Amino acid sequence: MSRRHSFYARPLLAAVATVTVLAGTAAAAPADSSPGRYTATAAALDDTYYQDALGKTGAELKAALHTIISDQTKLSYSQVWDALKATDEDPANSSNVVLLYTGRSQSKNDNGGGSGQWNREHVWAKSHGDFGTSTGPGTDIHHLRPEDVQVNSTRGNKDFDNGGSELGDAPGNFTDGDSFEPRDEVKGDVARMILYMAVRYEGNDSFADLEPNDLVNNGSAPKMGKLSVLKEWSQEDPPDTFEKRRNDVIFEQFQHNRNPFIDHPEWVGAIW
Repeated sequence: MSRRHSFYARPLLAAVATVTVLAGTAAAAPADSSPGRYTATAAALDDTYYQDALGKTGAELKAALHTIISDQTKLSYSQVWDALKATDEDPANSSNVVLLYTGRSQSKNDNGGGSGQWNREHVWAKSHGDFGTSTGPGTDIHHLRPEDVQVNSTRGNKDFDNGGSELGDAPGNFTDGDSFEPRDEVKGDVARMILYMAVRYEGNDSFADLEPNDLVNNGSAPKMGKLSVLKEWSQEDPPDTFEKRRNDVIFEQFQHNRNPFIDHPEWVGAIW
């Protein structure tokens, strides 16, 4: 079944969050929408972090970004719990995290495996490439997000595509037998996480070469679809303040690498 949404209007806020490290925990991102702030930060990244990728396209750009973002600190799966409490902190309530698909704000401490709790969702399903929860792709918080236990189970290891029946416990999300469609507000987030994984894990570090394709029902193959839809989602739902702040917190406090498609959304089309 095919369906297309009209996306909610989301302002392209120019601000990027400044990460404050205080006693090892993340402070809420300050509200700042001054036009020059994000531009200046992006320019600084281009002069330093991304300097070896500038001016490149296609496979050459993908290879350059792989080299850049592969320089990272790796977390254990148990460390992911505390990391997500910082990366996905609710800016309106520092005691809570925001769940990816439901959008619900929930206590950071209400995590686990019980009904109504939140757990660790692998946006690139861990069975697609059979990496499980191994340190590396299985613990990379650029694609791990807090999510309601039941909704996480409903998504399972399905590929991403438009269509299906709406989830009663997560309105705005849809699923059918071989795909999952997240709510409009995080469609671009999902796309950029999938494409980050495809650049970061190229099969040269004992893990499978992860690649997007234009299929669903990929099963255990190291593939994730549907690329044409993910590209549309990335374009129609650009990075917002929450996603930019999350990228900063991961970079500053945990893995010390970035998702380049949050900093440069145009690189999605430059590679694929």
